[in-house]
Amino acid sequence: MKAETIQSHEFDHYVRDYDQLLDQGLAATGEGKEYFATGRIDWLKACLEQLRVFPRRIMDYGCGTGLAVPLLLDRFAPESVVGVDPSPKSIKRANRDFGSVRAMFRNSSRYAPQEDVDLVYCNGVFHHIPVADRRTALRFIWHSLKQGGYFALWENNPWNLGTRYVMSRVPFDRDAVTLTAPEATRLLQTAGFHIVRTDYLFIFPKSLSLLRWMEPHLSPYPFGAQYLVLARKAGSLSNRA
Repeated sequence: MKAETIQSHEFDHYVRDYDQLLDQGLAATGEGKEYFATGRIDWLKACLEQLRVFPRRIMDYGCGTGLAVPLLLDRFAPESVVGVDPSPKSIKRANRDFGSVRAMFRNSSRYAPQEDVDLVYCNGVFHHIPVADRRTALRFIWHSLKQGGYFALWENNPWNLGTRYVMSRVPFDRDAVTLTAPEATRLLQTAGFHIVRTDYLFIFPKSLSLLRWMEPHLSPYPFGAQYLVLARKAGSLSNRA
């Protein structure tokens, strides 16, 4: 499948200030981006270990400036991670900061999926993809995955008022079109994915961190600031995708 650009290059304008702008939005939670990135990847690792899944090749779809890649390398110890993104400036910075023998970054318009990836990790990307282009994005992901591979879709939960407030404070999130977990589930099912589980994370801000021990027990309920839909590539690609 020929790789397609499914997002504009709007993030080229934010590469230099991306970290600062994101932390500005997250300030209301009392945590920085590292707290959420670590929480997402540790939770995903635990989910996959329960399934006895140990990915050797990982893709970070919509990798931006590559901040998640060192964590993916550390937690999963894969053979390689490839980050893909439509923003040339983001890819240039990611290669500069995190590129290595095991970590490579490619512009999505120049990357041809080979069905050789065990896990696709994707965080906070789909709310930036125009609704009409989301199935195109899923085709790219489908054709990147091996048969039986897993797609971990993390998205912001629009049912959480704190999430909506944080997004309103981040310039590149203000015009985003969010999707709920049920909407994401239907989208993935239409594309032919089998849904494995859905979890909601990040309920309590730092000021209420003493209550965070409850979050794993509350993960089935739609309270968290973000959610994970974990899906598996099974069968042939749906004609409806």
